[in-house]
This record gives sequence, C-alpha cells and structure tokens, in this order.
Amino acid sequence: MAVLAESSVIEIERLLAGCGALPAHQEIRTAESGLVMVRGRIGGDGAPFNLGEATVSRSAVRLDTGEVGFGYVLGRDHAKARLIACCDALMQRAEHRDAVERIVLAPISRRLRATQQVKREQAAATKVEFYTLVRGED
Repeated sequence: MAVLAESSVIEIERLLAGCGALPAHQEIRTAESGLVMVRGRIGGDGAPFNLGEATVSRSAVRLDTGEVGFGYVLGRDHAKARLIACCDALMQRAEHRDAVERIVLAPISRRLRATQQVKREQAAATKVEFYTLVRGED
C-alpha cells in the first residue's frame, strides 16, 4: 500500500488497465476526506505530542466475490483512495495477485527506487569532508 500511496492516480490507472478489466465491485464506503491527528516524538523516543492535523481520504470496495479492499491516502484525492482500495481487494484474490504485483506494483517500486537512488547520489555529491589538524602546542 505504501508503494501505491507514493504514486499518482494517472500512473495507477495506466498500470491497472494492463491487468485487464476490473472485476465487478461495489463501493461500500464512498471516497471521503477527513482529518487525522498526527503525533510525534522528539528524538523518536521522547514523550508523544500532537503535531497537528493532516487531511486523509479513504475508500472501501467489495468485489462481487466477497473480498474487501481499503484505501487510505494523505490529501483529498478520492480517485486515488478508490484505486488503492481496488488494488487491495484484487491482491486478496489468488488469480489477480500475481498480475497486480507484476504489472502495477513492480514498475512503481522500480521507479521509486530509482528516484531514491538519484536523491542519494545528489546528496552524496554535496557531502563535505571536514579535517581537523592537530596543533603543535605543548
């Protein structure tokens, strides 16, 4: 789900179309937006505190075969939440799991890894080495 959350609606739609037509499904929770409280900790282990609120969209779909998929995404992108819910439901079906993994998730994962590698290389190029010289004071 994290891979799908990092992608765009257009990318998910394009790749999901490669899996063929979506099986019959119904929305059991139409896409909606709301707020969640984001909590933080200083240093990762300090006392928790309320950092602020974030907008989240969610959706839930049920395939006619009974599988229920859920989609949550930061922001107000209802279409993206719906598509993520569809992918979640499809991943629960053995006959769709491999196709979704290979056609949808794998290309997005490769693109995300490549983007992260470029960012790491750009950050490494700006790395500064500091050397300390020992003074000869006795």
